[in-house]
Amino acid sequence: MNAIMNKKLAEVQKALKAPKSQFNKFGGYSYRSCEDILEAAKPLCIEHGLLLKITDQVVNVGERYYVEATAAVYDTEKDCEPITATGYARESDVKKGMDESQITGAASSYARKYALNGLFCIDDTKDADATNDHNGGKGKAAEELAKKAESAGVGAVQRYCCTDCGKEFGAYKDKSGKQWTAAQVYKMSQANNADGKARCSECMSKAGTQKKGKK
Repeated sequence: MNAIMNKKLAEVQKALKAPKSQFNKFGGYSYRSCEDILEAAKPLCIEHGLLLKITDQVVNVGERYYVEATAAVYDTEKDCEPITATGYARESDVKKGMDESQITGAASSYARKYALNGLFCIDDTKDADATNDHNGGKGKAAEELAKKAESAGVGAVQRYCCTDCGKEFGAYKDKSGKQWTAAQVYKMSQANNADGKARCSECMSKAGTQKKGKK
């Protein structure tokens, strides 16, 4: 990656402020949407000579289909590879009050939001943890691992862990032979749980977590 481009993106990340202007009445918490992030990010990208693009595609993982969104920034002044981040969301089989195109649109918006979160280093994980305690504090194991990685400073390897037990997610190869990184498996686990938390298969079985789109 171009060092100047990295610096430009770092400046955007530093200046970016995307307030949580949306409110979930059912859950009783505020959150930010994909549109909120875009509204805040686009002027900053232009100011620092970056072009922001987002693309979608549908991918198959095992027996499920996900919308894979990729957020990328390009340097408008130099010809170099873009910096990218991806996010995933699974279409629910049925969504009350929505036709099929709206279901796909909702999944796309969700995936795009998490791609933008990754690109601009926006952490939405705190939202759910700050407003409920569904796991009785078991998520502290993963929290402690995150703190250790943070304290290691620049160059520390980011770890993706189960919210409940702290077990680290590993890479995964699906039936088609496609390889998925730990980060991608983590994001897909978040997308597959109704509460938005990433859980390993064992903890999902223990918690009996409701999947998105299911009752």
